[in-house]
Amino acid sequence: MAQVGARGRSPKTATLEPDEPAYVISVAASLLGVHAQTLRYYERMGLIEPSRSRGNIRLFSDRDISRIQQIKRLIDDLGVNLAGVEVILRMSERLSVLESELEELRKEADSLRSGLRRLP
Repeated sequence: MAQVGARGRSPKTATLEPDEPAYVISVAASLLGVHAQTLRYYERMGLIEPSRSRGNIRLFSDRDISRIQQIKRLIDDLGVNLAGVEVILRMSERLSVLESELEELRKEADSLRSGLRRLP
């Protein structure tokens, strides 16, 4: 039986964006091999923020699933506690932002260098 996404499409026939809500909590828990209560706890801790339907049902995107897999790896494989997971995730997000900003600054510097070379 194919699982149906939030918009009523089968995952085999639809291409979902990474942030598009697609899985109810029971399906997400099954995909991840955890209890639904674990996902609720992660949400209460602020580690994940699933979308909500009009009926206030939690809907998990592929990006949410990937984030939870990362949380599981930190806990299961590395023995990190939830407080450590929170710090690591926050630092990883900040690092991603800084890397993006650095890339933009590099492009701007390259553009300015190119402009200077054209000056007489």
